[in-house]
Amino acid sequence: MKTIRNFIQLTEQYGTAGQPTEDQFETIAMNDYKHVINLSLPDHPDSISSESELVTLLGMNYIHIPVPFDNPKPEHVKLFCNIMTALSDQKVFIHCIMNYRVSAFMYHYLYKVKGLNKQESTSAIFESWKPGIVWKELLDWGKSEIGL
Repeated sequence: MKTIRNFIQLTEQYGTAGQPTEDQFETIAMNDYKHVINLSLPDHPDSISSESELVTLLGMNYIHIPVPFDNPKPEHVKLFCNIMTALSDQKVFIHCIMNYRVSAFMYHYLYKVKGLNKQESTSAIFESWKPGIVWKELLDWGKSEIGL
């Protein structure tokens, strides 16, 4: 798992990362993840066009929420949090291209939905990623702005 781009085992149940390679999805399945959530756009050069087929052939469920990096919306975060709540008792692997979108979305889910403290909700990815204004604003959204 550590070879997957920017992989972080955020909690025992939730692994986050940048875009895995085709071969790395087998490793993800072997690590007992039941669901893969992809937040990246399908037209990114690093995305895998056959990802949904690959993931489902490995016995995992595939969920795609395409989030434009330059224009994330509260409804994206709300949908993500609702899906995560529905999967709350299962092991989930969440990725985008670099693990930036995922880390911001997981912050909202863990802090505002699950009730963890800010430190427990903040991914180590923030040690290397300095969010721009769009993402700083997203991180400041309250539950009411997201619709939670």
